[in-house]
Amino acid sequence: MLTFEEIVEKAKNFSKKPSQEEFLEFYGYYKQATVGDCTSDEPEDAVRKAMWKAWKDKAGVSAEDAKAKYIEVYHKYAPKYQ
Repeated sequence: MLTFEEIVEKAKNFSKKPSQEEFLEFYGYYKQATVGDCTSDEPEDAVRKAMWKAWKDKAGVSAEDAKAKYIEVYHKYAPKYQ
């Protein structure tokens, strides 16, 4: 079974770029798994705001649970992008 870190590397090397919505799903769980709860202020820029919200919405999720969810998201999209 692959580790979280190995799955992250595999996701970075998808053959095609995931949609913005799919990317945000990965991003939110990745940030929660690696940094913890988002404590930064909401940005003004629309793209950064979407990324901030994807992370902020995961508040309270443990690092281990966020890693597990990231891996689930990877398996959901991997067939589409490998």
